[in-house]
Amino acid sequence: MQDSIRKADILIEARPYLQAFRGKVIVAKYGGSAIDNPTAMRGILEDLVFLSVVGIRAVLVHGGGPAIARKLDSLGKQSRFVDGMRVTDRFTLRVVNKTLEEINRRLVSQIHQLAGEAEGLTPKQEVIVAEPHLRAGELGYVGSVAWVHTGSIRRVFARQAIAVISPVGVGNGQLYNVNADDVASEVAASLKAEKLVLLTNVRGILSKPADSGSLLSTLSVRKVTQLIQKGTIQAGMIPKVNACVEALRRGVKKTHIIDAALPHAMLLEIFTQRGIGTEIIR
Repeated sequence: MQDSIRKADILIEARPYLQAFRGKVIVAKYGGSAIDNPTAMRGILEDLVFLSVVGIRAVLVHGGGPAIARKLDSLGKQSRFVDGMRVTDRFTLRVVNKTLEEINRRLVSQIHQLAGEAEGLTPKQEVIVAEPHLRAGELGYVGSVAWVHTGSIRRVFARQAIAVISPVGVGNGQLYNVNADDVASEVAASLKAEKLVLLTNVRGILSKPADSGSLLSTLSVRKVTQLIQKGTIQAGMIPKVNACVEALRRGVKKTHIIDAALPHAMLLEIFTQRGIGTEIIR
């Protein structure tokens, strides 16, 4: 009986958030090493199905770096990076696109297995329009998002389905490998999303990088800038934080960085007062 009462209390706590976010857009980005964790993947997809069922318009932008690296390695192609960005020649671009399309189909299939509705959006739909990256001379076919065709995404919403987006852009008939965090930020901004949620393999932003108990639950954009300058935020967290800041600058209400491995991380972050990760606000 006590367990049932506790579950009812959780629903009551979530009610104002459900009312506030119904009909709003929430964009989640899931990738990196986290996407290779089947337990975490199922939990995140269950959360997205829940969001969709209660009337929230959900978007999932996925990555696939580890899977791409494994595929290239199996083909005898060495991965090269410049400042964290994959150098992408024509051969690598074909592998990137094929691998991400496979991941996209797998995610859509898993959502269907969870009794949810989903539609994959890949370069064929030309949702992500890209242009060559400013450093294309050394990076090859790496791109930046020029704009997002939101009509295709909104048609998925009209079917009460989850839009699952591959981070490969197309411009003038050419494919481009685009950073998934940047794609998620641009999609969230273009849709005027209520929230952008970046799912990672760490709890969030820590004031002491080696101390998991030093989680910073809420940060302003100004504080984020100070922490980058101090070196508290560093390495792979910097582009994620910058993606959040850019989304906020362009109208997204709130952004979050959370650990995908925590059971039902998205629901705990969105529908509880304390949350479980780092919230970045204007």
